[in-house]
Amino acid sequence: MKLGKITLDKQNIFLLLLIIMVAAGKLIPFKDEYNLYFNLSGFIDWGIAAIFLLYGLKLNIKEIVKDISNWKLHLLIQCGTFIIFPLLVFLFYGFAKDTDYYITWLSIFFLACLPSTVSSSVVMVSIAKGNVTSAIFNASISGIIGIAMTPLLMSLFIQPGQENMDNSEIIQQLLLKVLLPIILGLLLNPLLKNWVTRYSKIIAEFDKMIILLIVYESFSEAFTQNVFASVAPTVFIIIAASVVILFFSVYEILKLISKKLLFNREDVITTTFCGSKKSLVHGSLFVMVLGIAEDQKVLFLLPVMIYHSFQLFYVSWLANRIEKRSQLKEI
Repeated sequence: MKLGKITLDKQNIFLLLLIIMVAAGKLIPFKDEYNLYFNLSGFIDWGIAAIFLLYGLKLNIKEIVKDISNWKLHLLIQCGTFIIFPLLVFLFYGFAKDTDYYITWLSIFFLACLPSTVSSSVVMVSIAKGNVTSAIFNASISGIIGIAMTPLLMSLFIQPGQENMDNSEIIQQLLLKVLLPIILGLLLNPLLKNWVTRYSKIIAEFDKMIILLIVYESFSEAFTQNVFASVAPTVFIIIAASVVILFFSVYEILKLISKKLLFNREDVITTTFCGSKKSLVHGSLFVMVLGIAEDQKVLFLLPVMIYHSFQLFYVSWLANRIEKRSQLKEI
C-alpha cells in the first residue's frame, strides 16, 4: 500500500507540473530571442530522437516480426484516425451547411482529418505499459498515410494547394526523429539493453520531461500568437466542447471495438492511445498548404491547439493512472 501511495503522489506531481507548464506558457512564454541562450525546439527534437533511440534499445527483433502480423490492431488504429474521426464530424455537416458556423465546422473537420502524433503517442503508451512496438509502427505510418489522406479528405470541401506542399520535409522528419534512432537502438541493442533495463525508471522520467517541455512550447506559441484571443467566445466554447466530445467518442469507440476483437490489455492501451491522437505538427503544416484563407488560418489552428493540449493533459493523467494500477497489481 505504501508503494501505491508513492505512485499516486508522483501522478499528482506530474499533473501539477502540466498545469505549471501551461501557466508558464502564459506568464513567461518562450520567445524567439531566447534561442540565443537555449534552443528549446532543438532540445525537444533531440529529446524525441533520444526517446526513440531508447525504445530501439528496448525492442526485441522477434517481437517486431511478430507484431507485423498483428494486422487487426494496425488496421483499427488507422481506421480510427482516418475514418472514424472524419465520419463523426461529417455527421454534423447538414446542421452547419449554409450557416454562420460552417467554417467552424470545417475547422473541426480539418482536425479530424489529421494523422496521429508520433512522440506523445509512443511515450504515453510506454508510461501505461502498452504495446510500444505497435505504437511506434502505427504512429510512424500514420504520418506517412496522412500526407495523402488529409489533403484528400479536405478536398471534399476546399481545393488544396498541393503545389506548395513539401512532402519530403515530413518524411525527412520521420526518418531523422523516429526511424533512424530506432534502427540505431536496435543495432546497439545487444550491447546496451541491460543498461537500459537497469535505468528504466530514470528513462521513464526523461519521457515525462519531454512531454512537459512540449506542453510549455505549445502553449507559449499559442499565447504569443494570441490564438485563443482572436476568436469569438461563442465559437471558442463550441470548438472546445466539440473537440473534447470528439476525443471521448473516438476513444470509447476504439476501446469497445478492441475489446470486441479480444485484444489483450497492452493492445487495448495502444489502440485507444494511438487511435485517438492528432498531430499539432501536421496541423500547423497543412493549415499553411491547403489553400485556407489567411483570415481563417487561426480558426483552423484553434481546434488542433485545443485538442493537442487536452490530449496531452488527459492522456498523461490516464497513462499515469494505468501505470499506478499496474504497479498495485504487481504488489
